[in-house]
Amino acid sequence: MKSIRMKIMLLGLLTLISVDQVSAFCGFYVAKGDLKLFNKTSQVIIVRDGEHTVITMSSDYQGDAKDFAMVVPVPEVLKESDIRVVQQYIFDKFDAFTTPRLVEYWDENPCNERVYSEMSAAPATGMAKRSMAFDIREEDKDDGVTIEAKYTVGEYDILILSATESSGLKHWLTANDYKIPSGAEEVLQPYITDGMKFFVVKVNLEKQKSLGVQTLRPLQIQFNSSRFMLPIRLGMANSDGGAQDMIVYAFTRKGRVETANYRTTKLPTDREIPEFVMSEGLFANFYRDMYGKAWANEGKNNVMLEYAWDESSQQSMHCDPCPTPPLTFAEVREAGVWWVEPDQYNGSYFGDLFITRLHVRYDRAHFPQDLMFLNTPDQSNFQGRYVVRHAATGSFDCAEGKRYKADLRMRHQKELQELAALTGWEVSKWSSYIGAASMPDPIIPEIPSLSDTGLPHLSSCPTCPIGSTMPMPRINKAGFLILPKTNAVDGDTMTDESTVAITPTGLINEKESLAVSEAFLQAGLAEAPKPLMSKRMWLLSIAGLMFIGGIIVRVAGRKPTAKSAANSQV
Repeated sequence: MKSIRMKIMLLGLLTLISVDQVSAFCGFYVAKGDLKLFNKTSQVIIVRDGEHTVITMSSDYQGDAKDFAMVVPVPEVLKESDIRVVQQYIFDKFDAFTTPRLVEYWDENPCNERVYSEMSAAPATGMAKRSMAFDIREEDKDDGVTIEAKYTVGEYDILILSATESSGLKHWLTANDYKIPSGAEEVLQPYITDGMKFFVVKVNLEKQKSLGVQTLRPLQIQFNSSRFMLPIRLGMANSDGGAQDMIVYAFTRKGRVETANYRTTKLPTDREIPEFVMSEGLFANFYRDMYGKAWANEGKNNVMLEYAWDESSQQSMHCDPCPTPPLTFAEVREAGVWWVEPDQYNGSYFGDLFITRLHVRYDRAHFPQDLMFLNTPDQSNFQGRYVVRHAATGSFDCAEGKRYKADLRMRHQKELQELAALTGWEVSKWSSYIGAASMPDPIIPEIPSLSDTGLPHLSSCPTCPIGSTMPMPRINKAGFLILPKTNAVDGDTMTDESTVAITPTGLINEKESLAVSEAFLQAGLAEAPKPLMSKRMWLLSIAGLMFIGGIIVRVAGRKPTAKSAANSQV
């Protein structure tokens, strides 16, 4: 018999990225001087229903550049109400919720009574983040560039530009002391020909300082367009020539999202791998090399499906297994999902929701076009899942134990073959694994605490009495940081969730976040194209036409009577 004891280990894909790389949006960076900026990995949330789209772009900046900007093509001139700053925690939550996962099982010693022990989940690690800032300077030149709009949103100065030719846009950027990446001019022209605008973002240092924001927060935009797409060609303009990775979280009402102009393939999943992959800390390397091999085997021009799940409120199972608690209304609303309704009793939501996670590794040679998406009717669930089965320990003197040891050798051999097939690794150095009759007791990580979340820690409270300590912040069910207030007189701690949380983190409280999200989404939906007739009106119209058609058919097919025949002869 095998033990049903199980543990989940999350694979944080961002931990595979070196901290000296630049994590990018789906546009490109333009920088002052001759500094070379490379963007390697980005995360994007795209919410789509009808012709309305909400895109949220993560902003984890890495590097030494002090002054830089970002350019993203958009289909229309965005209003100020179509742009807002959101909180980074939603990317962290969606990454943890949808990431490929390692599932552990422990074999039961057939000669002994099984002993249960507590389960714990391994903490997911994240990348170190460093903020960057730059000032903004504008200079009008007759380069065929028009400033359609100008806003300051949060810590960002934003321009919406239109251009008549790529060389003019290049001249405009360089005239403002920004050097665009080599090769950017040729990829700008198709967007200009297509009539698209350019969303140019720079950081306002004074605004950033006044807000107390230490890291640059994600930007969210919304617009109406008949095309369900994501621009990636500009992102390759400042690449060093190597492939870049992008994680896309797509939210729709129903059905998984796939790419229409590139093949969508599934990540290898539900494979049993050797237990030393976890015990030696090799799982991150395993996933990186397994993904790279699968990507190369598919021709390097594919988009990999890593997760697809029906997260509608009527579904009882939201993942298998679940690495984190289910998504809350506050989290999906912050991501831009406007059609779900809140469940006042448990913080969840009512309504249809399907989540797709796509992993794109792209370069100029294999991805000459932007990503065009298709919302398919496929409602089947999928997730990247890898299984480690720990061998039983103890004595195997009984007959069942001897059979178990023989089966264990064969299983270990098969796991090594699977490891080599998935990653291309040379596994001969682990040949001793086949002869292992039992393995050491599994090491179960400690439960992660708030001290691992990267939140600011204050050893003392300036307004508290001497010797008192600062009350620890906590995170509520929606993932919002709540800092208890401290009475300056007696040091008593009072929790007030209606106040704005710690300013330096850029987090705001749940009530304010939901209010801002609602205003933002309603502003965009007010401009969304409305159908000429509702679904009910269409059905009533069709029924009416069928009724009238039936009467006409009956009248036309009626046989003439004798009297009418006589009249016709006369």
